[in-house]
Amino acid sequence: MRDVTIVGAGPVGMLLAGELARRGVDVELLERRPAVGDGTRAIGIHSPVLAALEPSGLTGRLLDGAVRVRRGEARSRGRVLGTVRFDVLSARFPFVATLPQATTESVLGTAAPSPLRGAYVLAVIPRRDSVVVRAGLLGRPIESESRIVVVAGGGAARDLVYRSDAVPARAYRDRYLMTDAATDADDELAVIHLDPDGVLESFPLPGGRRRFVAWDAPGSEDAPEARAQRLRDALGRRGEEAAAEAVSTATSFGVRRVVAPRLRNGRVFAIGDTAHEVSPIGGQGMNLGLLDAVTLAPLLASWVRTGTAPDLGLLRWEARRVQSARRAAALASVNTALGRPSGRADAVRRAAVRGMLTGASGRLFARAYSMGFDVDA
Repeated sequence: MRDVTIVGAGPVGMLLAGELARRGVDVELLERRPAVGDGTRAIGIHSPVLAALEPSGLTGRLLDGAVRVRRGEARSRGRVLGTVRFDVLSARFPFVATLPQATTESVLGTAAPSPLRGAYVLAVIPRRDSVVVRAGLLGRPIESESRIVVVAGGGAARDLVYRSDAVPARAYRDRYLMTDAATDADDELAVIHLDPDGVLESFPLPGGRRRFVAWDAPGSEDAPEARAQRLRDALGRRGEEAAAEAVSTATSFGVRRVVAPRLRNGRVFAIGDTAHEVSPIGGQGMNLGLLDAVTLAPLLASWVRTGTAPDLGLLRWEARRVQSARRAAALASVNTALGRPSGRADAVRRAAVRGMLTGASGRLFARAYSMGFDVDA
């Protein structure tokens, strides 16, 4: 019987597996994807996560290949409304580190066991002293038994842990287009265009590339070339002609808000997007999950080592992580609303953003956008 089985080998599952393995825990890692994918939404790692990963040596490896984003500008109609300055915060790492998610997974999985890929988990069955995991692998059923199971497989794995009516989910009407493109823009500057026709976000990536995310009208044509052309048009309207010419493809996605009230049921845990999903506008979803994992690991290792569940510590961990997820979800809802087309209210929005990013409130927003209000920050 294994000590711990982790369902999901994305960044969150990989980090937890590595943190447990470093502590001598026997870990099994199951992943439905046959290979690491290139298309992802998560590119930013915030200061609290970098600080939490420093004792394991992972922070230095992440920063070796990352761009350090020290400030962000909010613009409208080509004019700067205000600046978010991460580099003035009293933080160990006063910036946002950006790098492709595949790179993040590779670094976080340095100490993790190789995942069993192509394993589609069908059921997680708690028993008195163990948990059974049933899965399909290459068309044949497999079954394993572990002392503890952690589900970190994203929203698609939520029904392994929760009843369908146990976790309210709010689907936003908003949709977005996304691509990565070559550009010669400032490598340490993030830009948020808040124009009457919706938000366009621009974040630097290693290798002279940038991530672009643009609000897209619901119900728009979903053909690949139509998506790419709408994103090129959105970039062109913001003066990003060079980036527009570099766009060859664009993905489309919607967003939801999910915050589970509980993360533990006996020997079964849910972390990351399985437990809480927030809009990526603001970039905190993956970071929430990484903090779930790095704070859970020592508690599970203690349980395995002593044979006794640290129930009080786990109860406090759960309360902290749920509270942090609610805060991140509230901020993401504000970001999503600000990013919608404003129409006649555009002048009001510009004035509100100027006020939010001026003086003491600007520092407050910088702390909020860098996850400084996470309970485990």
